Amino acid sequence: MTSLLDQMDVFVLPVFNIDGYDYTHKSNRMWRKTRSRKSGSSCIGADPNRNFNAGWCTTGASSNPCSDTFCGYKPESEIEVKNVADFIRRNKSIIKAYLTIHSYSQLLLFPYSYTFELAADHSELLKVAEGASAALRSLYGTRYTSGPGAATIYPAAGGSDDWAYDLGVKYSYTFELRDTGRYGFLLPESQIKPTCEETMLAVKYIAAYVQKNLY
Repeated sequence: MTSLLDQMDVFVLPVFNIDGYDYTHKSNRMWRKTRSRKSGSSCIGADPNRNFNAGWCTTGASSNPCSDTFCGYKPESEIEVKNVADFIRRNKSIIKAYLTIHSYSQLLLFPYSYTFELAADHSELLKVAEGASAALRSLYGTRYTSGPGAATIYPAAGGSDDWAYDLGVKYSYTFELRDTGRYGFLLPESQIKPTCEETMLAVKYIAAYVQKNLY
């Protein structure tokens, strides 16, 4: 990893939805939306995974403000989404890969999720995803499925990986970490470290590939 970091910068955002994350530890462990409020509505927040301007609110998202998958009142209505989008737009000339890490399902996804049409770089994105999944599997045998989001898990508009790809960041991926359903979002503490260890192998694989295939 040191040799890679000597040749590239890595920007890390540990928690995207910080207010929502805080709320999960104080009130509702399974809360997924932001905590924004709009005058005249008793419903709180929007799903940041549906709030990017990528096929916004066309499929797999809800226009109902009370829904867990509410897409927001407009693209980038949520300050968390707008800040990340603004950062990427400002730095898009130097950003060559974008990885967003979620749970769960053991998947390595890439565009598109808002349409079943294949991305222009589908073959290469699939090749890299399969290589990264193999690297991940080499440590503990954890098996990941790779493919475009819509066909591999479900259609969902407004995702950040689709948005980044459409902006010009070719190597855009979404990780859905352990497990496949036994524990779901509430992964036991004992699995956190091994999940991180194996995921880093996939991240390093992607980073090394990108470093050798700059565009």
